Amino acid sequence: MTLPPASLAIPVAFLFGSIPTGLLIGRAKGIDIRAHGSGNIGATNVGRVLGKPYFFLCFACDFLKSFVPVLLCGWLLGQLGRFDIPSPDSWVWLAAMLAAVLGNVFNPWLGFKGGKGVATSIGALMGVFPVLALPGLTAFIVWFCVFKARRYVSLASIAAGAALPLAAVAQGAVVSRNNGAFDQSALLRALPFIGICAFLAALVVWTHRANIRRLRDGTEPKAGSPSPARA
Repeated sequence: MTLPPASLAIPVAFLFGSIPTGLLIGRAKGIDIRAHGSGNIGATNVGRVLGKPYFFLCFACDFLKSFVPVLLCGWLLGQLGRFDIPSPDSWVWLAAMLAAVLGNVFNPWLGFKGGKGVATSIGALMGVFPVLALPGLTAFIVWFCVFKARRYVSLASIAAGAALPLAAVAQGAVVSRNNGAFDQSALLRALPFIGICAFLAALVVWTHRANIRRLRDGTEPKAGSPSPARA
């Protein structure tokens, strides 16, 4: 069986996702970010150690390294801008999306240790346009609102993860209504996208398990506070 050209986007997405942007930013500043703060290479630790501008730089790079290859995959499939995506194409697109996130979280160049996958997940979601762009935007809005209210990056990330599959279900319900009638085939096409959102939500919670313990114990630092010591 000949694989479609778009399937090449899957390993490309993994390689892009595995670019250790936080580590590279730290080295450009003369430090190994893994030896400072919490030891994580994600935007939160980079920002705490190097300053707020570097948080935004790392977040943007982690966003783009998944957004670009995932969007490219959709373009190669010819499915950008469509909701009625055939099942074979949807699985290829979702595989590229998942590959980018897993490359970030389980970085092969760093002993399969990487970031926590928040910025990369948002970029990957926005790359599946438009099917997962709205749920991804919803999750980002939840992140922003929770962060502004509580000043905990980790809590905002967990809340955004929890909101993601709910937003995907809501969108699937809306798309499945055709002139007021229920369209079962549209719902079936939406199920893989809902499932991947549920998986990403679980992954975000899993990568924040240490933060959850600190939130429970009241030791989690707020934004602007020193990063917790490495476990």
